[in-house]
Amino acid sequence: MKNKNTALAVLPIALLCSGTLETADACTRAVYLGPDQTVITGRTMDWKEDIMTNIFVFPRGINRSGYNKGETVHWTSKYGSVVATGYDMGTCDGMNEKGLTASLLFLPESNYTQPNDTRPVMGISIWTQYVLDNFATVDEAVAELKKETFRIDAPRMPNGSESTLHMAITDNTGNTAVLEYLDGKLNIHKGKEYQVLTNSPRYDYQLAINDYWQEIGGLNQLPGTNRSSDRFVRAYFYIHAIPQTSDPKIAVPSVLSVMRNVSVPFGITTPDKPHISSTRWRSISDQKNKVYYFESVLNSNLFWLNLKEIDFSPNAEIKKLSLTNGEYYAGNAVKELNTSKPFTFLFQTPSM
Repeated sequence: MKNKNTALAVLPIALLCSGTLETADACTRAVYLGPDQTVITGRTMDWKEDIMTNIFVFPRGINRSGYNKGETVHWTSKYGSVVATGYDMGTCDGMNEKGLTASLLFLPESNYTQPNDTRPVMGISIWTQYVLDNFATVDEAVAELKKETFRIDAPRMPNGSESTLHMAITDNTGNTAVLEYLDGKLNIHKGKEYQVLTNSPRYDYQLAINDYWQEIGGLNQLPGTNRSSDRFVRAYFYIHAIPQTSDPKIAVPSVLSVMRNVSVPFGITTPDKPHISSTRWRSISDQKNKVYYFESVLNSNLFWLNLKEIDFSPNAEIKKLSLTNGEYYAGNAVKELNTSKPFTFLFQTPSM
């Protein structure tokens, strides 16, 4: 775990990195900690093209493998989940029936490899699903993941983009862990204080930058660009500034307003930072009430799936809510779910 003194020690390097290394496709994640065990996680998905997201519902009891050949990790899902896909070849966001959320965000500094590494393989595309399938709490997940019993394999996506990613997980107590692979080693920040995640630079540097802005005070000045470090600072300030309430009719829209504030407007590009990208969609996970909200920037309707109304039993069918053919939903969309085949996780870059 990292402490504040460590963060302050790297501040000069962090300030440099925030200006020179920030070449990531943008995303932002923030966790709201309200009264009466209210925990709500919001995230934006920012990408340079339509990421062709659909929503899938997976029941318990699915047999999975972390890779499609060689020595890998095998498991049977303990928990059902609602997930948002990227290109229908990987899980990039979701919440399981216990209220654990997991989100993948871009981090160009990610490095998963070690020399002569012979550990079983886990594909980056299924890493998030592995967490949602197996763990109810952050403590459970961290206890297992910190053993580093597998290595991550991260092939390029079909469009050529690198799969350099980090993950944040939050449970229904508000406990969060940020997981980053740096120089082949898993770095973990765990605690309720780690409420915000964006992209580059690495997390300990982001914390140092945020410490600097906290000294200035958000009511005096906030950084306003689309850069990752600026979005981090704004998300951190606003997730603490919005009303403290256990009423989801106020808390959920409040968190959504924060995610809209840190979104990158559609069609916006940054000439000297071409990989900072438009927001494509936003999700809000109400972890107390087990409701997963979703909003596309090209559709003014907010819809949601109430996990308490979904059958996650081992004999239940896999369901899909299609979003890629011009479909429109509003309100509770559980009845719009259709039986579906599972998507295929990407383990090798397809030959073009």
